[in-house]
Order: sequence, then C-alpha cells, then structure tokens
Amino acid sequence: MPHKVRRRGIAAAAGFALAAGAVAAAPSPSPGGFDVARALDTLDAQVQEGMRRTGVPGVSVAVVHDDKVVYLKGFGVRSTEAPGGKVGPDTVFQLASVSKPVASTVLAQALGADGFDAPLKGVTLKDPWVSAHVTAADLLSHRSGLPDHAGDLLEDLGYDQSYILSHLRYEPLSPFRTSYAYTNFGFTAAAEAAAKAKGVPWSRLSEDLLYAPAGMNSTSSRFSDYQNAADRALTHVKTEDGTWKPRHVRNADAQTAAGGVSSNARDMARWLRLQLNGGKIDGRQVVNAEGLAETHVPHSISQPPPEPGAQPGYYGLGWNVRYDDQGRLRLSHSGAFALGTNTSVTLVPAEKLAIAVLTNGAPTGLPDTIALNFFDTAEHGKPSRDWLPVVAKSYEEQLGEGRSETDYAKPPADPQPARPDSAYTGTYTNPYYGRATVTGTSGGGLVLRLGPAPQNYPLTHYSGDTFSFETAGENAIGRTGVTFTDGRMRVEYLDANGLGTFEKAGRGSGPEAGPQ
Repeated sequence: MPHKVRRRGIAAAAGFALAAGAVAAAPSPSPGGFDVARALDTLDAQVQEGMRRTGVPGVSVAVVHDDKVVYLKGFGVRSTEAPGGKVGPDTVFQLASVSKPVASTVLAQALGADGFDAPLKGVTLKDPWVSAHVTAADLLSHRSGLPDHAGDLLEDLGYDQSYILSHLRYEPLSPFRTSYAYTNFGFTAAAEAAAKAKGVPWSRLSEDLLYAPAGMNSTSSRFSDYQNAADRALTHVKTEDGTWKPRHVRNADAQTAAGGVSSNARDMARWLRLQLNGGKIDGRQVVNAEGLAETHVPHSISQPPPEPGAQPGYYGLGWNVRYDDQGRLRLSHSGAFALGTNTSVTLVPAEKLAIAVLTNGAPTGLPDTIALNFFDTAEHGKPSRDWLPVVAKSYEEQLGEGRSETDYAKPPADPQPARPDSAYTGTYTNPYYGRATVTGTSGGGLVLRLGPAPQNYPLTHYSGDTFSFETAGENAIGRTGVTFTDGRMRVEYLDANGLGTFEKAGRGSGPEAGPQ
C-alpha cells in the first residue's frame, strides 16, 4: 500500500505506443501456479479502465518475467495541453518515492552487505550517541528515531539539501532502532554520506554504479535531466473543474536519493531484471549480490499486525517487504507527489515476476491498483476485489493528515478584535525554520514571509491574536493558524514536532536563530 504522502478529469485513454519487438512470446504458467499469460492478456484493459475511472492522463507499464521483458507499453498523453504527444515506453516520468529502492540498489554496490551496518560519518542528529552509531540500514529502513517526514517542510519553504540535512539535529528523536517513521531526508542523509565517502556527488555515484553499467540510459538523479528530456511526461493535478492540467513543477533535488529519480518504463524493466537476478543483467554482475539481497529483507516493522495472528508490515532497505500466504517474498514501493506524480513497483522473486507502473497524475492509487489487479489475475484468474476505491481511500486519508482541527475559513460569530498591525509586525527567528517577517501592506492587512527566498503568505484575521494563511507546496494542508503571544509567533502547521514557535527579534533568540 502507499506510504504516507502529506497532501493532495476528463479521461482520455488515447491509445498506446508499443515499441517494436518489446513484447516477448506469451509465457506459459509458472511452476508456482501463476498464469502470467492470463494476466498479460487483461493488462491493456485494466490500464485503460483505470485511466477512464481516474482521468489520469498518461501511464507507462513494464512487466518482467523469467528475465525477459514481456510487456512494455505506454498509454495516454504526456501532457493534456499542446503539444501533448503520446506516452511510450521511452517517456520519462518522475519516480517520486520509487527512487528509494533505486537508491538502495546503488548503495548495495557502494557499501556491500557489511557496509549497511557500519556507522556513518557526517550524520548529526539530536542525540550525540545516536549520531555516533547511526548506520545506513537505520536511515534506509526509517528506524533512526527521526519523526515522520522530518525536513520535508524545510524543502517546501525553499531550503537546500545542505541546510535541511544540517538541521535534522533539531528534530526530536523517538527510541533508536525500536520505532519507525518514514523520512525522506533521513534516507537522503544516508545516501549523501555514502557518496561523500566515495568523493563524488550522489547523482554521479548513481550513474557510475548503476545507471550506466545496467544500461539505464534515460535514468537520472538530477532534476535538470528530467526537465530537459525531449520525451517527458509533465506532472498533472486535477483542477477545480475536474480536468487534469500540468500546473506545477516538482524539483526534488534536495531529497534526490529519496524522491528525485526520473526514468522510463524501458529502463525500469532493466532494473527489475537486475533485482530478480541477484544484481546481474545480460550476464554481467552489475550490483553486489549480497548487498542487494540485504535490501530485500525486513529491517524494521513499519505497521503492527492488523489483527491477532496476522503479519506485521515490514520495511527493508528502500522496500516494503511482506510474505504472502504461500511464504513467497513480495517487495513493493509506491511513489507520490501531490504536485502530479504516482508510481508503483512490485516484485515476486519466487515467480521471477515484476511490474512497474508510472503515471503523470497526482496520487489516485491507479498504479497500485494496476499492480494489484495484475498479480491477482496471475494467481487467481481475476482481481480479488475492486482495488481502486480501497487504494484511493488510503491516499485520501494520508492526504488529509496534518490538517488543522480548526476551520479557519469560518471565523467565530463574535471574533475578538485584533490589536493594531504594529503589534505583530517585525522580524522573528527560529533555529530550525530560520528567519520570518511579518509586514503590513499598503491597503491594510498583514503578510507573513517565510523561507530563505521569502515566500509571501497573506494573513487573514480569525479572532484576537490568531490569524490564518493558505499553505502551499508539496505538503500543503489547506489553512493553518498563526498565533501571536507575548512576542512569540506560533505557526501551527510547522509545529507538529514542537519546532514551530518563532521569537521576535530582540527577545534573546540566540546566535543560532536564522538560517544556518
């Protein structure tokens, strides 16, 4: 199922582009009872029906079985606005969090099996003992103690990777190695530490150790390569009138190892072959086999058992890990940008079978649904249930997390008056979020400015010393509150971990206040 994503048409299944020779001869039923040919026969219809139901503009799918690419197709369009162009197997998509298992593949080669458990240099967290002992395995399996999505809001405000990683030291920690919380920047910290030890940037390390030797010629860990790709799927969100439009650009370079990879279905098929073949492709050992195997086993418990006797959810190193009723290992990961991307990969190594689904729409659950239907059909002859509403509900619930319990769009019937604007204006500082200013406008009213290249948020009065503003970016959650008290300013949606209070300048905020 999809991991936690913080936030958030008229469909057009405009046909598909199939590369010549992309589809191998139909395979026979596998020894384990999976009828892969049957699942492939229904896959076109499953994709097209899912696009019809969701309106997602473009989809690209790769299926690998027994070290062969048995399905490689694109559906729909790269953009709903001219020039759109059809999606094909070579169309490049942003992977979002499917970047994580790609990155752990790089690290399997860089570190080997033993290197995952060696303490990392250069990672500083709040507890000095944890900083001295934290390993790549701790950070890649989200058991370091960092809180859920630590650092993501700094990225939304425009801070760069260096600032964000250096400020993880302010985040409160849960018990080390006994708690689970999904963190993009904890994951990124591990990758960057490994790259620094090798003396190269992460994007170069990924290219040298995986993309080039595996023949993944259209895959990159740099946003600029995605943006400059001629055959590129634009990211789409659903507008108020129900249509899908390419309205945003999501540059994820700050968390590149965790969410910044771009690729196409053809390259993903090569990567899936490598995953299923112990790090080998075309007879060449590209990735350390022992290191790769280490990424495929549980390293933390990500979800408690849903009921007595049921399995918990596990997380490996960049993978969701579970075992089905037959004891078969199943590896998966989803990716989602609220600003317009949803992706999924699923592998059943015992069946030598895997699927990757890439889409250019904000999360609806379509890629997860396509994968679930495919494996259900292979094993049981048909989908075991209508998966789309199930997965969509999971995304919707996660998108709603973090929203304020107060509806700031509806002020109280008898609000308390605000003080004069001058009581609130000024410069405020915070050791984690940096400097903020509150200024008056020529027409009356207040504006909050946050971030290193300040982003403007007009404040709307709610009651007394409480105001609100509309959040923006990947982690937008609607309106949030801003409360002024005795020379302090608390920004509600920045305060989930107790870090969202700013001191007015001159009140002893200390030398660490402001961008570091």
